[in-house]
Amino acid sequence: MKFSALAIAAAAMSAGVNAFSVNVNNRAASFAVRNMALKSAAVDVDTKAALAQAANEARGLAMDSIAAAHSGHMGLPLGAAEIGATLYGGQLQYNAKDPQWMNRDRFILSAGHGSMFIYSWLNLAGYDLPMEEVKKFRQHHSMTPGHPEFPNSEHNTPGIECTTGPLGQGVANAVGFAASEKMAEARYNTADHKIFDHHIFALAGDGCFQEGVSAEAAAFAAHEKLDNLIVLYDANEVTLDKMAEYTQSEDVLKRYEAYGWEVYDIDGHDLDAVDQAIAAAKASDNGKPKFIKCNTIIGKGMEETEGTNAAHGEAGVPYVDNAKKNIGLPVDEKWYVSEGTRDFFKGVQEKNTEKYEAWQKTYAAWAEANPELAKELKDAIEDNVPSAEEMIKSIPATGAKAEATRVSGANAIQEIAKLVPHYVSGSADLHGSCRNYINDGGNFGAGFDKSYAGRNLYFGIREHAMGSILNGFAYHGLFKASGSTFAVFVDYLRPTIRVAALAELNRVSYILTHDSIGVGEDGPTHQPVETVSGLRVFPNLDVWRPSDAEETVASFVSSVTRKEGPTALIFSRQNMDQNDALDYMARREGALKGAYVAKKETADLDLIIIATGSEVQHALKAAADLPGARVVSMPCMSVYERQSDDYKESVLPSSCTKRIAMEAGVSDLWYKYASKVVGVDRFGFSAPGDIVMKELGMTAENLSAQIAAMN
Repeated sequence: MKFSALAIAAAAMSAGVNAFSVNVNNRAASFAVRNMALKSAAVDVDTKAALAQAANEARGLAMDSIAAAHSGHMGLPLGAAEIGATLYGGQLQYNAKDPQWMNRDRFILSAGHGSMFIYSWLNLAGYDLPMEEVKKFRQHHSMTPGHPEFPNSEHNTPGIECTTGPLGQGVANAVGFAASEKMAEARYNTADHKIFDHHIFALAGDGCFQEGVSAEAAAFAAHEKLDNLIVLYDANEVTLDKMAEYTQSEDVLKRYEAYGWEVYDIDGHDLDAVDQAIAAAKASDNGKPKFIKCNTIIGKGMEETEGTNAAHGEAGVPYVDNAKKNIGLPVDEKWYVSEGTRDFFKGVQEKNTEKYEAWQKTYAAWAEANPELAKELKDAIEDNVPSAEEMIKSIPATGAKAEATRVSGANAIQEIAKLVPHYVSGSADLHGSCRNYINDGGNFGAGFDKSYAGRNLYFGIREHAMGSILNGFAYHGLFKASGSTFAVFVDYLRPTIRVAALAELNRVSYILTHDSIGVGEDGPTHQPVETVSGLRVFPNLDVWRPSDAEETVASFVSSVTRKEGPTALIFSRQNMDQNDALDYMARREGALKGAYVAKKETADLDLIIIATGSEVQHALKAAADLPGARVVSMPCMSVYERQSDDYKESVLPSSCTKRIAMEAGVSDLWYKYASKVVGVDRFGFSAPGDIVMKELGMTAENLSAQIAAMN
């Protein structure tokens, strides 16, 4: 290790390397910490100096990149540098040369605004994130966008596990990661071979813990005993507008202890304390997730702003040179990384490679002993599923009579679960209503009749957490996960759907039932009118509202075969007629194209009736006595829009401009396809569903009257 005496002294002074000091709020954790302290007491001074120097150089990288961009958030990268040094310098299990290694520890930067924290450490740790990309922070087409982005069509940054930025979601995503890892352990580890045993880390700040989604997810994590989860609280007592005390006064540690977490309270700048607390948390398999409060100084090293809310953003840019000088970095060299730090991380990589290669031998032995499990796991990792065409042919005709599409969905999900072994599903306390329970799949979790191998997740009444946990499953990269609630409650998880769409999480889908004013007696609080269209406006989200059992099969098939992003499945509470005049396979094949001719005209085409969901049955009845009328069922607008121009012209020929659309929801989006729309541009009311539908014009008779008025 090549460090000058001056570098060692400067690094140690700046980092505040002191004697071990940690407060732990329960006896078991305290015992584990004491053991870890004894084991690590012999850590040599060179290693401590290397970590301290690396922490300062990571600070320098953040300062230089943010100054160059004239944009960014400096507070966290400077304030949490010792945490990064400890993680990437020894406590994280990773291989920078194989960033997709399935048994790597996962690190989620929930406080995504501090993105230069993770970019700096990925570069130092040897990931394929060149310094030229670090220098292009927040620039177009760079690998270092303003907030971390999960690899997608816009960015591919090795080592980024999760798209973060909306505060709190990263904490909840981490819960999803942890649940997925527990599921992987239960499904794939054997008595002879353990191939999954990694931990999930999340770094979060005060804003993350003020957001309600983290509270929902924390309760779920503790209840299901996800002791593979370690959350690091960057407790710098600052938020953007004011010091944190201006808006919060609760004891966050006591709150998490009350949830059932094991909690630690440490100096976040003390390298020994950080290292030993993390080591103790990793070693404690006591059924409790771990919460480490790291007391830090925001913007540490920049004396003009440190410890104040001014340090949060880029206000410190004018003081960068002075700060670098104060922490022992050369002022005249931007993006400075010493030879000693590069050498240190080469050593870290060598140690990590030894663990990685040992694991590879274990995995090879496991695969040889368990060929069927090995194939199942390979298919899960690669998300190998039969094609949509193969699926719709392998699922028997439903033979359904009049029924709600939520009932059709209950049958379809059983077939999907057979065809896709890595498919799991859950509900926000509405399995009985949404009907997405996988029969014989078992229940996920701890206690009662649950096990970590279960395919059915019970989220409780925590829709926002459910959405984030589903995303965590998808990011983890093994399972496809769906979650259900009433359509009207999707607004509780809407922020997570947005992130899933922009992160292109094709492993996620949403089952949203009770889709319209047809809900009836529960009244307007439970009758969505704007909800479905509100989902359709999301880029890269497919929104399906099928009209019968066969279209429901197609929608489920599409949700598990799509590669580009998530899917929302919108199902009815009330019964609907089946379009048995058209062959079941024709309905499935047509639905997979987003829209198709559900009833062809028997004379010259002079009218097109477009409908979706429960309104297709009305369109078919209204067209029955109109020889020149064509009925088009459009279960998914976005899928239809991706079809070829020739196909779209065959369904909606431009020569026929007399068009009317019908849906029991707001009308705006349908004007893209029709000159007149029969919709519901108001809230509903409490009454039996058929009465609400009739009063608000959702009948074949009203549609016929509206068509007649077009002549």
